[in-house]
Amino acid sequence: MWWFYRKGPSGFSGTSTAEEVTAGVDGRSLVAVITGASSGIGLETARVLTLRGVHVVMPVRNVAAGLAVKESIVANIPGARIDVLELDLSSMASVRRFASEFESLNLPLNILINNAGVLTRNCSCSCDGLELHFATNHIGHFLLTNLLLENMKSTCRDSGTEGRIVNVTSAGHAMTYPEGICFDKIRDPSGLNDFIAYGQSKLANILHSNELSRIFKEEGVNISANAVHPGVIATNLFRGRTIVAAFLNSIGRIMCRSVEQGAATTCYVAMHPQVKGISGKYFADCNISSPSVQASDAELAKKLWQFSLQTVSA
Repeated sequence: MWWFYRKGPSGFSGTSTAEEVTAGVDGRSLVAVITGASSGIGLETARVLTLRGVHVVMPVRNVAAGLAVKESIVANIPGARIDVLELDLSSMASVRRFASEFESLNLPLNILINNAGVLTRNCSCSCDGLELHFATNHIGHFLLTNLLLENMKSTCRDSGTEGRIVNVTSAGHAMTYPEGICFDKIRDPSGLNDFIAYGQSKLANILHSNELSRIFKEEGVNISANAVHPGVIATNLFRGRTIVAAFLNSIGRIMCRSVEQGAATTCYVAMHPQVKGISGKYFADCNISSPSVQASDAELAKKLWQFSLQTVSA
């Protein structure tokens, strides 16, 4: 486990915490949207960004849980600015409602952290007829990003501050199909393995970041898009996996990092000055890392982009 402790060029490592990597960063002029912020690394990300002065908007499926998190953060961070809105990423209609409600808040948007994710026991379909992992982990975030982009673009133009999009992926993105993504199985998940389906959705997160970055550079837009691997953390992602959860809990002290450490790379890429101007990269342990060969496939990224556009427009 020596690599977990070894500091990289950033000066941080897998043992760094979210508070440590954002120490001294002033976020009082910033607004961030963080999906999946009612538990796990999303909650810690929201807490730490709030601690640094960022106005955090939490899109959550369970509003009661989100409000409880807000109450807890505000109790410990006087003056914390947090809004809680409902969002079910597996439903495109819900994503559109959230975007409309966010617009009604009349807030700028500097940071978008697409953090939420699911790992289910089977490859069922979403209400829109899409394989659930792909629908929630990729399509929901793809649509959300597109709907919030004009706000981000105008915010970075008006403020002169770089906008940042952070897609939380997983090292599991390498565990997918030989062709990367089985587009013909997105609406027909019969026969799909759930872990492989999860892996292809996480691969999609990286490809989404890469294509966003390419488009931003082409348009001359001052917004970066990067993907981050938080490390192995025993979070609610595994709540439906009794054996996996038990395994992670049993070896947690040896192999798993804490939630505070798991949120570090996300917070680093979202806020640290060192990351300014860096886009289209894959980060792990608060340093630029190398994803799978498929994750670097520019043609696959373009194909995914077109498929996703057609899907959200159908």
